[in-house]
Amino acid sequence: MSLTPPEPVLLKPDHNLSHPSSSARDSVTFVASSTLDREGDEDVQSEFRHEAYGPQPGEEGWDKFEVRFEPDELANPHNWSRAKRWYMTSVAGLLVLNATFASSAPSGMIVQLEEHFGFGREVGTLLIALFVAGYCVGPLLWGPLSEQYGRRPIFLITFFVYTCFQVGCALSPNTAAILIFRFLGGVFAAAPLTNSGALISDLWDPDTRGKALGVFTLGPFAGPSVSPLISGFMAVAGVSWRWIFWLLAFFAGACLVIVFFTLPETYTPILLVRKAEKLRKDTGDSRYWAPLERQHVGFVRRAKDVVYRPFKILFTEPMLLAISLYMSFVYGCLYLLFEAYPVVFTDGHHFNPGISGLMFLPILVGGVSGVICYLLIWNPRYVKAVEQFKPNPVPPEYRLEQCMAAAPLFAISFFWFGWTSYPSVSYWAPMMAGLVMGFSIIWIFLGLFNYIIDAYLFVAASALAGSTVMRSCFGASFPLFATQMYEGLNPRWASTLLGLLSTLMAPIPFVLFKYGHVLRRHSKFAPTPPEIVVEEQKKDVESQ
Repeated sequence: MSLTPPEPVLLKPDHNLSHPSSSARDSVTFVASSTLDREGDEDVQSEFRHEAYGPQPGEEGWDKFEVRFEPDELANPHNWSRAKRWYMTSVAGLLVLNATFASSAPSGMIVQLEEHFGFGREVGTLLIALFVAGYCVGPLLWGPLSEQYGRRPIFLITFFVYTCFQVGCALSPNTAAILIFRFLGGVFAAAPLTNSGALISDLWDPDTRGKALGVFTLGPFAGPSVSPLISGFMAVAGVSWRWIFWLLAFFAGACLVIVFFTLPETYTPILLVRKAEKLRKDTGDSRYWAPLERQHVGFVRRAKDVVYRPFKILFTEPMLLAISLYMSFVYGCLYLLFEAYPVVFTDGHHFNPGISGLMFLPILVGGVSGVICYLLIWNPRYVKAVEQFKPNPVPPEYRLEQCMAAAPLFAISFFWFGWTSYPSVSYWAPMMAGLVMGFSIIWIFLGLFNYIIDAYLFVAASALAGSTVMRSCFGASFPLFATQMYEGLNPRWASTLLGLLSTLMAPIPFVLFKYGHVLRRHSKFAPTPPEIVVEEQKKDVESQ
């Protein structure tokens, strides 16, 4: 069945908020939340565009010495070879895989850690929860800082410190030390969660960005799915718990080396600053300037913007709040499984930690299948929509079709997992529920992640930062009550509760698909200015 959002809201082609080129527009989707904040200014999108890219030709403040990229200039990341850009996209995905792999890595070693340090199961759960809690702090720092100093320096600094904290975990003498190092490691590991997506936005146009984000999105789910398997078999082999942290240190160090030698700067405003500096040096003319050089924001204002703006956007935008709540619940459920699976497979089926770790593999296989299906089904549909709506942008609601298909599947997967979790039922039945779960999670996240970028455009960085913080809070808190819930209610009713909550949240993408354009029309931060036109002829892209 073909689906078309009702009454797509489109910008007038001659509106004064002119869209930058596709290159510039996608480079700026992650513009920092460290730009000026004018309370009551309705043209927020224009303000952010001016801050990152300066006045456009013909606008007030423009002059011929403002440095810009020429359409075919090789210094522009969008003009780099596709092979180079795909390599850098793969590196961005590897960095996210590294960070999320570390989040759940201790899960297979919990018993050894409890015996060594003498703490209980609840404190053992904190080894995962505190690392994910670090994700609540990191996005507020590393995203804005990368847009002030560039992607590359932030990656180098954070991965160096992150590697050091993994060494600290491996050498921890007591419980307090390992808990502190885990939290601080999570803070610095959060850099790829925000900046890798920004790097991909720096490199790709809208048509290809969906494919690139499909590869990138596997990282947050592949890492947590694989690490319990590795740490579980290390535990079965009798390896010391310290070696799981040495493994994390070696992995982080290898990524640091890759970044240092192969990852150049990609953030366009920083590259324009370098071009301006070179022009001033080569010509001796000091009048050449780049927009980023004219930012004069004090420490107090910058700190306010970093901490305040993401939450201001999050809690004043109903559609962003609804999306973030749904994504956070899904993300929390993923981390809840690290406590629920041992109850079902280790306690119920009497598997050792290594075999219990194998039970997570269907989640990974489902995620990979979800990405493949996204590339084969949904991305081509979106490419057709791009052609159909030219010269206007595609309404963000077209990103929600896959979420509408995946939301019921996610709820079904918990009912499936719960009511096949009896020890008398073959372990294959609850294990294969992870296949549907991983598949649906990928579709939900890809659709909603792209929706936020398309809907909030120039303030997407702040919107994503606020959403990431909420998501991380759920991911950190869900494991804390998972064991008690699954042991107290038993796996059947605990999973049924999660399935019912998933069912309650499933209408969110359906509601936004139908009414999202209305909410954007009344939004201060979404790029739909007051002067809009409603397309009377509904364009059924899928029928073309």
